[in-house]
Amino acid sequence: MGKVLASWSDLTKELATARSGRKVVLTNGVFDILHVGHVRYLQEARAQGDMLVVAMNTDASVKKIKGPTRPLQNENDRAEILAALGCVDYVTMFSENTAEDVVRVVKPDVYVKGGDYKIETLPEAQVVFAYGGSVKLLQFVDGKSSTNIINKMKS
Repeated sequence: MGKVLASWSDLTKELATARSGRKVVLTNGVFDILHVGHVRYLQEARAQGDMLVVAMNTDASVKKIKGPTRPLQNENDRAEILAALGCVDYVTMFSENTAEDVVRVVKPDVYVKGGDYKIETLPEAQVVFAYGGSVKLLQFVDGKSSTNIINKMKS
């Protein structure tokens, strides 16, 4: 079971020893209603290295991105659910508009995002490339989204 680390300094301390000789993968997202698309994505992200760090948007940042009715689950619950997945080693939170600062702190060997992004327009990519890391876009799982689940529940 992964660990939820509230502060980036705690994460930095953990990674200082845990990453020794291991390839660190970082991804980020909201992960409001965890569904099979998330699980497949996180498993594939973990397969890109030896250790997976998930940076999760705080409740305040989710409201900015998704609107006032989201998230449906609070940040502590979302983090605990993510950390319970066997493929996730560490979960941390961020409230910035992008994950650039988290990338600067973690300095992953591989930064992973879904196939609905483009490397050219991904602000985190430039940070990763600046220190010699790589960026990998994973295949988007079509039709699997929290928004679709919420809309289905409404109708």
